[in-house]
Amino acid sequence: MAKGHRSQIKRERNAEKDMRPSAKLSYARVSVQKACFVLDAIRGKDVQTALGIVLYNPRYASTLIEKLLKSALANAENNNGMDPTKLYVEECFANKGPTMKRVKPRAQGRAYRIEKRMSHITVVLNER
Repeated sequence: MAKGHRSQIKRERNAEKDMRPSAKLSYARVSVQKACFVLDAIRGKDVQTALGIVLYNPRYASTLIEKLLKSALANAENNNGMDPTKLYVEECFANKGPTMKRVKPRAQGRAYRIEKRMSHITVVLNER
């Protein structure tokens, strides 16, 4: 168990700033499950291979993730001064966002709930 008061432990944990280039897309109109199909395909690959995968992937989430990859690549070059040829996808994940609830009228006066799910997608790069 960690020593010290809870606030001290939090302060120490937050002092370590993550310097890896990343990009985050919040409130993407795609479910976590559908986004993860594409994210699983690019995890651990180098950036050029990952861009090739998402470019030819027919899923809707791949267009969003392509933009996100390009943004993370630009962040790595411009903010961190990293070499784009040495970069690879270290982490990529999708977290659950809010759900829009809609009502669909059905037979005999019933109403079914339609849930339109959202997700927060994050891509983190690193150098080899």
